[in-house]
Amino acid sequence: MTEENKRLLIEGFSQFDIEVTEEQILQLEKYMNFLLEKNKVMNLTAITDEAEFIVKHFVDSVSIIPALREYNVSSLIDVGTGAGFPGIPVKIMCPDINICLIDSTGKRIRFLDEVISLLSLTGIKTIQTRAEELGRNPEHREQYDAATARAVAPLNSLLEYCMPFVKVGGIFISMKGLGDEPSYSYALKALCGYLIGEEKYDLKVENQVITHRNILVKKTNILPTRYPRNTAIITKKPL
Repeated sequence: MTEENKRLLIEGFSQFDIEVTEEQILQLEKYMNFLLEKNKVMNLTAITDEAEFIVKHFVDSVSIIPALREYNVSSLIDVGTGAGFPGIPVKIMCPDINICLIDSTGKRIRFLDEVISLLSLTGIKTIQTRAEELGRNPEHREQYDAATARAVAPLNSLLEYCMPFVKVGGIFISMKGLGDEPSYSYALKALCGYLIGEEKYDLKVENQVITHRNILVKKTNILPTRYPRNTAIITKKPL
């Protein structure tokens, strides 16, 4: 990582009051280099420029850390994690948080297992599964302080995929751009959610400024057993 890009990372993290050590920078760099090398033979990211990668993947991922700190999160599930965002950067920066990464694609899960081994990370696991299936599993249903997902689906559907994992009193953080969302007020009510609010932030790379937002939802009650429904119904008839 060039000195200029290291400064970009440090400054990006600082906007969320996150200090990064040299050891953590080395871990992030190793992760990035390994991902970009693997990306030559499998589809992990469309972003291959180092500066853009740092901002759009690393800085964006750690934007949820202030909320994790505020709500004393000690366990997090990253739904539809893909190449490991935001879960892997969060684990590097918050080693005490236990993290579960789930994705339906075996190749991605095997890649993530390699990353975890490469970085010698502990307190983090991967599961190849669909969210709606794992959300009905008693070992994972309502067992996490927080769930997060990064631009996986419209929020009215995403709530049904993610809220089953959250403990009563826990939070769901949906990482989104500024695009319009279908109404999700009924989904909130049906899935025992209370909208805490939105936190907007800017990602700056070269002459580009991108505004993203984290939508925070609190779980207020035990979820009805009929949720989550299967994917076909969630997609065809979102709440």
